[in-house]
Amino acid sequence: MSFDDEFLELATKGIRIGHNRSPEGEHSEPIYATSSYVFDSAEAAAMRFTGEDKGNVYSRYTNPTVAIFEKRLAAMEGAEMAVATASGMSAILSTCMALLKAGDHIVCSKSVFGTTIGLFNNYLAKFGIETTFVNATDEKGWDAAILPSTKLLFLETPSNPLCDVIDIQKMADLAHANNALLVVDNCFCTPVLQTPIALGADIVIHSATKYIDGQGRCLGGAVVGSETLMTEVLAFLRTAGPTMSAFNAWVCLKGLETLSIRMKAHSDNALTIAKWLSDQSVVEKVYYTGLPEHEGFELACKQQKGFSGMLSFSVTGGKEQAWQVIDATQMLSITANLGDAKTTIVHPATTTHGRLSDEQRMEAGIGDNLIRLSVGLEGVQDIINDLDRGLARIR
Repeated sequence: MSFDDEFLELATKGIRIGHNRSPEGEHSEPIYATSSYVFDSAEAAAMRFTGEDKGNVYSRYTNPTVAIFEKRLAAMEGAEMAVATASGMSAILSTCMALLKAGDHIVCSKSVFGTTIGLFNNYLAKFGIETTFVNATDEKGWDAAILPSTKLLFLETPSNPLCDVIDIQKMADLAHANNALLVVDNCFCTPVLQTPIALGADIVIHSATKYIDGQGRCLGGAVVGSETLMTEVLAFLRTAGPTMSAFNAWVCLKGLETLSIRMKAHSDNALTIAKWLSDQSVVEKVYYTGLPEHEGFELACKQQKGFSGMLSFSVTGGKEQAWQVIDATQMLSITANLGDAKTTIVHPATTTHGRLSDEQRMEAGIGDNLIRLSVGLEGVQDIINDLDRGLARIR
């Protein structure tokens, strides 16, 4: 049976797709640590550079290790093609630079990573690409914000950090009815728990730095979609060079091998912790899609296969009390990274969304008393004990 068979289970795709062994017979995928490639002749080099002969040209845009990662991730997302990038933000930048021009318009959820908002407002705007931000779950608001010049609808679901759930199918229908593309950041769920392209999305964005690596070892990103769209993204990558290195691609490949079992374990731990947090007197609200009281619970059950390891919760008080909780923990890592085997804890208002104005944070629902938790793979009771140590500081 071919390992490229579309009927392979997702876990198998994450382990087997894309690796064609060399004559050396290596079991693990090799790292092609080379910047360039040698050609048999001047004519062969010319044919390779023009694309008449397919193959490696220069590692800014063709590298065998990176290609394995791209093929494997595309298979897991159910897409024709993936383009690997240096980081999640470079994946978003590459998508916009490849597919947009001056005068084009983006409609974006307010509930996205703070740096995404910064990219759209502070940099794309310089080149005449305007963005309208809307409430994540306000379907009428999305519709009303669309202009004749709208080319992209951009969203995260579940969102960072409040875990808003957006109906991907409805957003895809809305985008396509207005000759626009739907771009979904699938960082929180990964293809293990959600496949936006199957629900109608045109492009999926990944920060491979997060769950795909899964152990906080490297940076990486990816853009996934049709061959037509990804060829445009690759052309930008070839010119501008926000490229994933061969080593980082290899690390992310190793991450894909265990992604299926890790996402299930992350989800199990997070659900237990979300339920425990809901019972704590100093916790005002828990934002987790796996809780039935979450407003997006039914939709999450419909379009996701699990609830991920990401949650947020608000505590009684403000920034001082939130900081006290965070600082009193002893095991949890105080870092803005997420999707790690180690549980991480952070204060979004002063870190991941700290560059937003007070008004922007308020519109996004990010209060000073909000804490974001990326639930790791430690023993769940150990995580609870450390959180209890933190909450005890403000009881």
